Amino acid sequence: MSMIRDLRAAVRPSRVPLRKESGPYDTTRDPASPSAVIDCAVYRDGRRVATDGPLSPQEAMRLVRRDGGFVWMGLHEPTEDEFAGVAREFGLHPLAVEDAVVAHQRPKLERYDDSLFTVFKTIHYVDHDELTANSEVVESGEVMCFTGRDFFITVRHGGQGSLRALRHRLQDDPELLAKGPSAVLHAIADHVVDGYIAVADAVQDDIDEVETEVFSPGRKGAPRGTDAGRIYQLKREVLEFKRAVSPLLRPMLLLSERPMRLIDPDIQKYFRDVADHLARVQEQVVGFDELLNSILQANLAQASVAQNEDMRKITSWAAIVAVPTMVCGVYGMNFDHMPELHWRFGYPLVLGVTVAICVGIHRTLKRNGWL
Repeated sequence: MSMIRDLRAAVRPSRVPLRKESGPYDTTRDPASPSAVIDCAVYRDGRRVATDGPLSPQEAMRLVRRDGGFVWMGLHEPTEDEFAGVAREFGLHPLAVEDAVVAHQRPKLERYDDSLFTVFKTIHYVDHDELTANSEVVESGEVMCFTGRDFFITVRHGGQGSLRALRHRLQDDPELLAKGPSAVLHAIADHVVDGYIAVADAVQDDIDEVETEVFSPGRKGAPRGTDAGRIYQLKREVLEFKRAVSPLLRPMLLLSERPMRLIDPDIQKYFRDVADHLARVQEQVVGFDELLNSILQANLAQASVAQNEDMRKITSWAAIVAVPTMVCGVYGMNFDHMPELHWRFGYPLVLGVTVAICVGIHRTLKRNGWL
């Protein structure tokens, strides 16, 4: 039972906050190797079996059938031809194989004969100095997992979500790996969900920044607002995040609540912890979406208010200019008999009256807040 008590410690070191200062990450398969296979190893009694060189799927399964244990194989973006041999050797269902090769799948859990097929969407926070209308905030990838009685296969798509560090951590805990493929499935699920938590914290910072800009006063006390395109772009990125989180909740609940032959009972109870953390992230993401809706509406309302203020100012100045325009229009008519036309003080009187009316209108409009 000491292994079970240390289960979290074995997989939780992967929880590193993904902030804007996050460093580079593993992006592709090893450039020196043309193969899609990243690693293939046999584990017996929780320890990696030493071999003279890289194992093929056939060699790995021969070792397992002869001496026991299980195979853990990791692939990165295999082609249909590259994965065909693996599928034949491990007896994978054609529908699951097609999903694993084509990618762009919805997070799910499916059972095919004597194996489980699980799809996880990995999320990576994209570093950016300033959020713009074209900024990419989150980047998604996929990890497909085939869990069998004596094998565990991961198929990774995308430039992030490397499992190399996770494999090394599990290899340092033989008691955990001795539980078989279900322990690896739990570790990957926990690793993915921990990544969601880190990304959610980073996205929260971006939303807080946009919210502050929308409601902060600008020059002369006027609302400064922000670009609606930035808010809409952030909303689209949150939607991509939501598509990775929400569909995964039911598979995690099934793994934690429904007895399955391929899942060790001691490991199954720890899927509840993963499902609980995933539910909290889902609540956060739903809250992000609602908050961005409110921010977008507030920003549009501020833009409408600013336009109304501009129209009021234009209307006010038009009213002031209308007075001298009217007076000049009257005295510009060619009539011989007009009031005060030939009076010595008629011109300064008209100018004075015009200026007085304009000043009066200006003061009235300013007092009412139109200017």
